[in-house]
Parts: sequence; C-alpha cells; structure tokens
Amino acid sequence: MSAEAAPGVHNEIRDGVFLNTVVQGRHVNLRLPREIDRALSGLPPCSSTFTGRDAELATLLAGLAPGAAGQSPRVQVVAGLAGIGKTELAVQTAHAALREESWFPGGALFVDLLGYDPDHRLSPDHALDGWLRALGIPAEHIPPGVQDRSRLFRSALAALARAGRPVLLVIDNAAGYDQVRPLLPGDGVTAALVTSRDGLAVDARLHDLTALGPRASVDLLDHALREARGGGDTRVSDAPEDAATVVRLCAGLPLALRIAGALLADSPGRPLSSLARALEADHTRLRRLHYEDFAVRAAFDLSYRRLDATHARLFRLLSLNPGPDLATEAAAALAGVDDVEAEELLCDLSRAHLVEQAGGWGRWRMHDLVRLYAGEQGNLPAHAAADHRDTAQDRLHEHFTATLRAANTHLAALLDPPSPRFADLAAALAWLDAERPNLIALVTAAPPLGRPRATTSLALNLSHFLSRRRHLDDLLDVTAAALRTFRERGDHAGEAGALNNLGVTLRKKRRFEEAIDAHTRVVALRRRLGDRSGEAVALVNLGVALRDVRRFEQSIDVQTRAAAIFAELHDRHGEAKALNNLSLALREARRFEEAIEVLSRIGTVFRDLHDLESQASLLNNLGAAHTAVHRFEEAIAAHDRAAATYAELHDRHREAMTLATLSEALVKVGKLEEAIDLLTWAGTVFRDLHDPHSQASTLNNLGIALRKARRFDEAIAAHTRAAATYAELHDHHRRGGALNNLGLAQSRAGRFDEALDSLSRAATIFRELDDRHNEARALANRAQAAERGQAPPD
Repeated sequence: MSAEAAPGVHNEIRDGVFLNTVVQGRHVNLRLPREIDRALSGLPPCSSTFTGRDAELATLLAGLAPGAAGQSPRVQVVAGLAGIGKTELAVQTAHAALREESWFPGGALFVDLLGYDPDHRLSPDHALDGWLRALGIPAEHIPPGVQDRSRLFRSALAALARAGRPVLLVIDNAAGYDQVRPLLPGDGVTAALVTSRDGLAVDARLHDLTALGPRASVDLLDHALREARGGGDTRVSDAPEDAATVVRLCAGLPLALRIAGALLADSPGRPLSSLARALEADHTRLRRLHYEDFAVRAAFDLSYRRLDATHARLFRLLSLNPGPDLATEAAAALAGVDDVEAEELLCDLSRAHLVEQAGGWGRWRMHDLVRLYAGEQGNLPAHAAADHRDTAQDRLHEHFTATLRAANTHLAALLDPPSPRFADLAAALAWLDAERPNLIALVTAAPPLGRPRATTSLALNLSHFLSRRRHLDDLLDVTAAALRTFRERGDHAGEAGALNNLGVTLRKKRRFEEAIDAHTRVVALRRRLGDRSGEAVALVNLGVALRDVRRFEQSIDVQTRAAAIFAELHDRHGEAKALNNLSLALREARRFEEAIEVLSRIGTVFRDLHDLESQASLLNNLGAAHTAVHRFEEAIAAHDRAAATYAELHDRHREAMTLATLSEALVKVGKLEEAIDLLTWAGTVFRDLHDPHSQASTLNNLGIALRKARRFDEAIAAHTRAAATYAELHDHHRRGGALNNLGLAQSRAGRFDEALDSLSRAATIFRELDDRHNEARALANRAQAAERGQAPPD
C-alpha cells in the first residue's frame, strides 16, 4: 500500500501496515529528491573570536573524515564543563567539514537538545520531527512515535549515503544517552558530532574539553573587544598585566571570557584594571560574570540541579579543600564515607564534568569558578547545616594531620618502627609531594578554614619534609603562620619551636643575620623556660648560622657549649650532632686534624642509633676534612658511602652536595673526567631544585676540573658564571674564590691581561674581608700570571 507522496518523494512500504499517516513496517525504503537545500542544515554561524582550539579541531576533523570509520567511531562526542566552549568547537568543526566538498555533500543537520534546561528540554521525537522535515519529508508522512521516526530517519540517512550525499549530524547539548540515542545514524557511514556536559555511554570517540590556556584566553578577550569595537580597541595589548589578571580570574572558561569582553565592550572607556578589581573578590565574582542572558552561575546551575542529594553534598563539600586538588581518600574524609564510595561519587561528578582528574588516577580538581559556585551553594544556610560543614572540615584536618605524622615516621631519624600507613620512605615522600599544596594551603588558610591546633601541628610536622625538598618559600610561610598562632595563644614553648624553624629557614635562604637573631632569641626563650635540651638545639643552629657568616671561633664556642649540655643530659644523639657541626667550624678555621679527631670520636654513634641521615652527614664532613690534609683515598671512600646513603634516603640535594664535594678529591688524584661528570650532574640537580648558590659552587669546582683537563675555554665560562652568581647572591668571599680560579684558567689559556684583572679583583675582595690566607694566594697567582705573560707584577 502506498500513500500520496509529495512531489519528488517516493515511499515504498513492504511487509507492513498503513494506518492513515502512521507507518508501521519492517522495511521502509525512501527515494528522496536529488538535491537537498543546504540552508536546511541550519548550522549556527561561527564565532570570529574562536581561538586556542586548533589541536582539538584537527582531531575532530580527522575523526569525521571519510575513510576514518576503520580507525575511529563515526560518532564524535565533545564533553566538558558548562561554558567551556563545546558548542563553538562543534560548530567550527562542522563548518570546516562542510568546506571539504567531498565529505558531506548532503549538508549538515543541527539540533540543540537543551538537555540541561528542564523547562525547555527537547525530546528526541521533536528533534526527529524537525530533522525529517528538513530532509523533505512532508509532515503528514512523519509517524508520531519516536521509534518509528528514528527508523524513518535512519533509512533516510542511509538512502542519502547510498546516493553519494552523506549528511553530517550535529547534536548539541545532549543530557544523556536516552536523549541522543534515537538521533544517531545506523548505517556506519553517516557521521555525528555530539556535545554534552556528561561523558555519554555511546559507541563514540570521546573528547574531553578543558579550559583555555593563558595565552589563548588573552587572545579570545582581545578578539572579542576588537570584534565589538573595531581594531582600534587596544585595551588588552595596552595593559597586558591587567589582561592577565582578568583571564586568570576567568580561569580559562570561554563563557566567562566572552562575558568579560561584553562588559568591556559596553563601556569603551573602561580600563581592564577596573574589571580586574571588580572580579577580584571571590564572593562576588560569579555575580559579576553576568551579561544580559549570559551568566556563568546560571550555566553551572543547570548541571548542579541534575545531581541527587548524595552527589550534591559531596560537590558542595569539595569546596572546603583549600588546595588545588585532592585525593580520593581526602574526599572520603570530607564526606565521611569510605574510599570506595568516595571514588564512585567522584567518578560520577567527573562524568558530569563538575570535577576532573588531576594528573594520575585518584586525584581530582575543580575548575576555579566551579569551586566558587560549590562554595556558594555549600554556604547557603540550609546546606551548611545539612552538610555539617564544620565537622567535615575537622575530618579533613584530622586526615591530613594523622597521615602527615605517619609520613614523618619514615623521614625522622630515630623513630622506629615507621608507620605501616606507608610501605616505605619512597611512598611517604610521594604522598608528601602530592599533598604539599594542600598542606600549605591548610596551614596558611584564614579562618574559618584554619584550625589553630591543626595549623601548628601541620606546620611543625611539615618542616623536615619542606627543608629536605628545599621548598624554602613554603617553609617560610608555614613557619610564620605557626609563629603567629603560638603567639596569639601565649604558647611560649610552641613559639620557641616555630622561631627555631624560622631561623633554620632564614639561614637556608641565606638571610644569615636574621637567622642569627632568631636563634639567639630561641636560646634566651628556651633558657627562661628551663628547657636545657631545647637550649642546646638552639645553640647548634646558632653555631651553624655563625659559621655561614665566617665567624668561625664564635661558632666553635657555641657548638662546644651545645655539646656540653647534651653530655650533661646524657643525650648521645644530640651531643654527636653538635660535635658533627663543630667539626665543620674547625675545618673552616683550617684546624683540620682537630676536625678529624672530633669526627672520629662520634663515628659509631649515628650508626648505633640507626640515624642514616646524620651518619651520611658525618661521612661527608669526614671526607672533606681528609681531602684538606691530602688523604684522598680515605676522602673518596667516605664521600662514596655518604652519597649512597643520601640516595637511599631519596635526598637528591644532599646527594648532589656530597658528589660535588667528592669531585675535589677526584681532581686531586687525576680522575678528571669522572669529576666532570659528577659535577655536571650535581649542577643539574641544583638547577632543578632552584638552589643557585650550590649551583655556583658546583660551577666553580667544575671550572677547576676543566682547567686541569686543559679545557680552558670551558673552564673560563664555568668560573665566569659562578662569579656572576655569587655577585648576585652577595657572597663576596666565594666570589673572590671564583675570580681567583677564573684568573688561573685565563692565565693557562694565554689571556694574561684578563687573568691579571681577575686575580687583582680576587685579592682586593679577600683584603676587604680580612682573609689574609686567600689574599696571599691570589697575589701569588697574579705574580705567576704576570711572569708567564712577561708583564711586571705590582
């Protein structure tokens, strides 16, 4: 049976029943007009401000290209956060695909399913009705049910494909598989491009869209202004710092950037600094990112309202973590659930693109604007009470505090056995590395996130790790936060502990006079408290700082006093640490044999107490002392053992320091290439750890080894860089040493005038520092250079 067909359309129905305009059939064959008006594709226009998505566009096009079916699914799904630019990317891709004449000669069909708007969501049967009409099917021949419409639509697509006129389907804003499934082709030839805020469970290639980078964000803002106001609007290029602030506060979200551009375009006299100030406050940013019908908060609302109560609660609680991301176990602590349940909830939120994976599996983060939105929702009175936010915050602090203590048992010298929470030291360090930003943020957070006791506990327990990894700025921040808290609480013992850590940090930052002042105050405070052990610890640290400013005799006196107090207290470990530091001061004072004798006295203490870190330090100091008295083989053996121990402890910084010191003995015994290799590696470590002072010392030693190897030009370059770095760091004594070595290399290279100048400057520096020994060496080297160059010495 056949129906009266519209001109150019032939329907042939077999093995079925025709009931008025309802088609129920097993096979539906359509013969469609030869040409379909491409205007019926209805693709939205491309935005002229599209930027930053070249790689994503190319990937999507590759998946849509004819012949790609054997390599990837013909359905491509772009998923991502609300406002991330999914629709624009899909439209741009569709237009680019249509420009390839042989790809989709049948045109493109576009539909916005409005899947996240419950009041206007488009059902699949309505979408199919519109598409069938666009294909030329008269209304009276379109069946009413979604299943039959889908069959008819797929048959039409297959017919077009067989006729050499395949169509591209663009399905925007799909909320779920049920909404999009009836619209998908079934012929294996027709391609579809779908956008969704959720990862759809369809036979498709999934593409997760992330935020724009800073440069692309600035470009988008600039293009938006120039498009709206003409090429003469140069506000973005005229104020790059303000533009960077605006895009940072928009966090790479294209919707937010376009709103910012529209707000600026509305007021051509408004500088970017004005908008930057308006967006700076967290509590009003989402309200200000609004322009006419476009609003970031409204876009997030549509995703949030789809969550059930359990997912919505976790979503709100995640905003309580002040760091950039968090682990599954931390999220479990926040929610008060086990790790398995937390992981399931986070996976669901990730599929909804309200959270995303951060690095490896098991870590999660929120887009900055989503975090603000989650915090807004969580702080609404009804939610704050129901979620028990204060209790959740306490659970998070407790989780971090307990786990940090467990990690510290693997770092600390004398705690035995270590906590079973971590398999070994490497696992403990891996956790600390991953959680460092969260721990720092918790310590330094302002109320109400801050908890005084948690602040101080975390700060003190973090100090060893931060010092080992040389996160010195972080260490300064957390120590200052703890110090403020102790003083506010009137806790003098706690204040002394924090002040001691502050002094150690200042010394490592090479702020020596401030460090000496801090440690001097700690000594006095510990003495007032009657804390003899704490006083001795403070004296040890004071002695180290005094040695750094070359006040060697004072350092020797202070370390001797510290060792005596520890001996009175029968504290072998404390006494040995004081004597180990005493040996360094003795060596710097050129009392080498005394230094070796002191180290020999404590040689077994650290080993007996299983303090590997201090044992390695002692061996390194012993090696340096042996080198000074020309016992090179003993020095090499000691340094080798120290370096191996530091490697076992995963302490790259001190391993590099040890190997750099070892190189001095290797040079003395003629193992130049081995020394050069070690110094090159050590210099790379110091560069990676942002320690320019140690890097300069390594360059200086490298220059010596290169000069001995007769690689004079390389030696000159190394010493020149070392001297320049020492000058920047205001280390005048070591700059004098680098200039002395530079002069020697220049002399060996036959560059005598340069050598005389370098050696003269070295001698002047040592004279000003009252270092007669090194001044004499520089002058002697200058005389030799003058003789070699046949120039009269001074």
